[in-house]
Amino acid sequence: MRRPVAALACLLAALAATACGRADRTRTAAGSDSTPGLGVKGSTPEASHDLGFPAFATKNTTRIGGADPVANAAGVARAVFPATTPENRPAAVALIDARDWRAGIAGSVLASTPVRAAILLSNGPILPDASRDALAALRPLGSKAAGGAQVVRVGDVARPPGLRSTDIAGRDPFALARALDAFQTAARGKSSDRVVVVSADDPAFAMPAAAWAAKAGDPVLFVHRNSLPQETKAALLAHDQPRIYILGPPATVSAAVASDLKKLGTVKRLGAANPIDNAIAFARYSDPTFGWGVVDPGHGLVFARTNQPLDAAAASPLSVSGSYGPLLLLASPTGLDGAVGQFLLDIQPGYTRDPVRGVYNHGWIIRDDKAISLGVQSQIDELLEITRVSKSKTGSRS
Repeated sequence: MRRPVAALACLLAALAATACGRADRTRTAAGSDSTPGLGVKGSTPEASHDLGFPAFATKNTTRIGGADPVANAAGVARAVFPATTPENRPAAVALIDARDWRAGIAGSVLASTPVRAAILLSNGPILPDASRDALAALRPLGSKAAGGAQVVRVGDVARPPGLRSTDIAGRDPFALARALDAFQTAARGKSSDRVVVVSADDPAFAMPAAAWAAKAGDPVLFVHRNSLPQETKAALLAHDQPRIYILGPPATVSAAVASDLKKLGTVKRLGAANPIDNAIAFARYSDPTFGWGVVDPGHGLVFARTNQPLDAAAASPLSVSGSYGPLLLLASPTGLDGAVGQFLLDIQPGYTRDPVRGVYNHGWIIRDDKAISLGVQSQIDELLEITRVSKSKTGSRS
C-alpha cells in the first residue's frame, strides 16, 4: 500500500527551493516569509501559512516551490536525500549544465541505479547559491559505480573544490547524450536493451523521458525531426539492436527517422498529438519490459509546466524514490488541463468499507504558485483524494 509523502518532506525541501536559485526568502503582501519554517507556535499570526499550508503542501500534494530549475533541483535533492545520517546521504551528485535542457533530460539517467545520484544544476562554470548550499548539505559519500566520484560533472560546469569528481562531456547535445549513455553502461556493467529517443527540438515532448530515465536507467538519445545524428546512430549501434521507444508524434520525429531507427533496433512510437496527451499516454503505457503502466490507483505523480523543460530534470529523482511515478504536464498556470483531470479521475482511489484498507495517490507539484496556482494544486489534491465508491452496479463515487 502506498501512502502519501509526509508534508514534512516539503517543509525540508522548501528551505532549499527558493526564488531564482538563491538563498533569499521572499515576502508576502502581509510581510511574512513565504517559505515554511519549523517550530512555529500557535500564537503566531498566520501560523498555518508559516508552516507551509496550503502553498507548499495539501493532504495529497507536496510542492517544491522554486522559481527556477536550479532552486527546484536543490529542493528535490534535499527532499530525496535529507542527509541527516550517512544512510540518507547520496553516493554522488550529478552537476548538470543548466544552459541546455537536453543535458538535463539525458543526465537524469544518473539518478537511476547504480549511481543513484542527486541532481543539481550549474549555470555553466558558475555554481548558483542554491546548488552550492545543497551540495554542502548533501555531503556525497562517493559512488563506487562512478569510480569513487562524489560529483559527476555533466558538461562545462563548475568544479566544486575538495570533492572527487569525474567528467562527462560532449561537443554538442547528441555527443553528450552518447557520453552519458556510455557512462551509464560502464557503471552498470552492461548496456540497456531499451533506449528512449526524443526530439532535440521540441522540449515539451521530451520532458517525460527524464522521469523514466531516472526510474529505469534507460538512456535518452536525441534526433532532429528529419535526420538521425551520427552520434545518436553510433550510440544505438553500441546497444546491438535494442528496443527503441520514440516519445513523440511524427511532427517531432518523422516517419523517415523512425524508418532509419528500425535499421538499428525494434521501434515503438508513443506519439500523441500534443505534449499533455503524450505525457499521459506514456504514463499509461506498458509492455512486458517497458512503461509506467499507471492505469489504476496507488501511484506517485509529478506535475510540471510544459514550458519549463529543465524542471523535468530537476524533478526526476522523485520518480525513483518515495512513491515513484511518471511526469505529467500542465499547459496553464491557472487551469487544470481537461485531459489531466480525466486521467486523475480514471486512477482516483476508491473504497467501499474502510479507507484505511485502500491505496493512495500522491502528487509532487514542481515550481511556485506563479507557474502552477494554488487553485490548480487544490484541484489536483481533490482528484487524488480517496473517495467512497457506491456498491451499486454503476460503481459511482460518493
